[in-house]
Amino acid sequence: MIRHPSLLSTVRVACAAALLSALPAAAQSKPTAADAKQFAERVNSDLKRLWVKQSTAEWIKSTYITDDTERNAASINEEVLAYMNQAIKDSRRFEGLKLDADTARTIHLLKVSSAIAAPSDAQKRADLAAIAAKLEGLYGKGKYCKKDNAGKESCKDLGELEDVLSTSRNYDELLDAWRGWHSISQPMRPLYERFVALGNEGAKEIGFANIGDLWKSAYDMSPDAFEKDTQRLWQQVKPLYDDLHCYVRGQLAKKYGADKVPAGKPIPAHLLGNMWSQEWANIYPLVEPYPGQASLDVTAALKSQGYDPIKMVKTGESFFTSLGLKPLPQTFWERSQFTKPRDREVVCHASAWDVTFNNDLRIKMCIKPTEEDLVTIHHELGHDYYFTYYYQLPVLFQAGANDGFHEAIGDAITLSITPAYLKQIGLLKDVPKNEKNLINLQLKDALEKVAFLPFGLLIDQWRWDVFSGKTAPADYNKAWWALRQKYQGVAPPVARTEQDFDPGAKYHVPANVPYTRYFLARILQFQFHKAMCEAAGYKGPLHECSVFGNKEAGKRLQAMLELGASKPWQEALFAMTGQRQMDATPLIEYFSPLRQWLQQQNKGQTCGW
Repeated sequence: MIRHPSLLSTVRVACAAALLSALPAAAQSKPTAADAKQFAERVNSDLKRLWVKQSTAEWIKSTYITDDTERNAASINEEVLAYMNQAIKDSRRFEGLKLDADTARTIHLLKVSSAIAAPSDAQKRADLAAIAAKLEGLYGKGKYCKKDNAGKESCKDLGELEDVLSTSRNYDELLDAWRGWHSISQPMRPLYERFVALGNEGAKEIGFANIGDLWKSAYDMSPDAFEKDTQRLWQQVKPLYDDLHCYVRGQLAKKYGADKVPAGKPIPAHLLGNMWSQEWANIYPLVEPYPGQASLDVTAALKSQGYDPIKMVKTGESFFTSLGLKPLPQTFWERSQFTKPRDREVVCHASAWDVTFNNDLRIKMCIKPTEEDLVTIHHELGHDYYFTYYYQLPVLFQAGANDGFHEAIGDAITLSITPAYLKQIGLLKDVPKNEKNLINLQLKDALEKVAFLPFGLLIDQWRWDVFSGKTAPADYNKAWWALRQKYQGVAPPVARTEQDFDPGAKYHVPANVPYTRYFLARILQFQFHKAMCEAAGYKGPLHECSVFGNKEAGKRLQAMLELGASKPWQEALFAMTGQRQMDATPLIEYFSPLRQWLQQQNKGQTCGW
């Protein structure tokens, strides 16, 4: 998915040690509201300077992985950790004061803007920064190496192993690729345990019970209330997921045999077309409801029409400009990484950046001419368009209303990538409207959007339990698979032990990127889509709506983007949708034709696990 330095960096938590003296020391006299306002302005200024320095180092590290770039990033991250740590502590002087709205918001965001909080002890802080860089480096450089019968060793990186998972239909070949990638994370385990201990120590110093409570406090509600809200949303969507799971398992059993995919049991994790079973779109050919209907093969169209990475990104940009939003700056085209360089290691994980927090927009991808990458481009540009409409705000307001908003913008746009739109831009020929085509298309979408929901929820559920101590280090892997079975209904294809560290095989765990944002985004994108369709005056079924070219929908979107994080997310949601509560009802409405069809197909099946 994405990585944006100002939101997701492991170490978005603190300015240089040299700046510490610029922060007010604990005052002898009672602090005033004016002192707090001055403090907020100073911190915004300091953080912008530090975050530019940090994100520049992170960009270089991600696009040129070496021991030197890792060490450089770790050094700068340590400076950032030191500053934010002190700034957050100093901000507590103003608790209880009656402050103006912007100052109060700034201080709140300062306290919760960290993905990790560093201990005040200098050595521990240095250890934390070094461990963070090392964990991400282990992931970025991960390769599965094995010898053939002649003793010759060959190695595959994640991209090559993902290609196997997405295209192979050989059970053993899939298993080998899955097992191979999951072996790269074993060395992370002791590092991660130390990382949690140091991070929790830092969180306690700034007033939070643990890292998980720090993350949950960023949602303009109490940690407990937020966790309950995520469960409320999950209960809204779970029945649809259960129907999808039952149908897909039945189809996989036809392909691989009921002995390998038994009814009423979890699905083996390597059979769903994705290294983490998080999205299932790659197995669409195995589960397609009506083979032989009009082709929805966008990947084939991209290849046959000669779409290169630049043309794909230009296609994404043209959607946003059709809504009345401004074009991307020239520097975007000069500074982005669109393809994988041949001469060095890079992080191919797609991400969007404003490196200098001043409209320095970029994306970092290793683009291939596939439908998946076309959709990802729209997603990443959603981040960049958020950046471009709020970059003139104070730097602590340069963020999504909540982090789920940032993920949902581009995804809401992708819901307008309908067959009619693809025909309009010449990628697909005429796709006749009929029930079979609709079910094919909806199932294809659900394999990506609905299948993801439990995975989006459980990553942080696992980490919240780890951070709080509910899950002990000795049970890391056991707890991981218990949650994956509970929520996803998937199981490891081979026995796992506590020598393994399967959570570390997912980028966001070693990179310390909070993940609930992606779950929320899958809900919010449908809420946003429905609101834009209503603004456009659209009256038909939600799944047929495309807002391409509609300026009224663009105005509604821009009104929300411009707020950044300057207001609680409930107000930003209201600006877009007229509602103040996240709601999965539009998602259920969107997939209502598929839901009815799935229930008919599943009659007589043993559903659940």
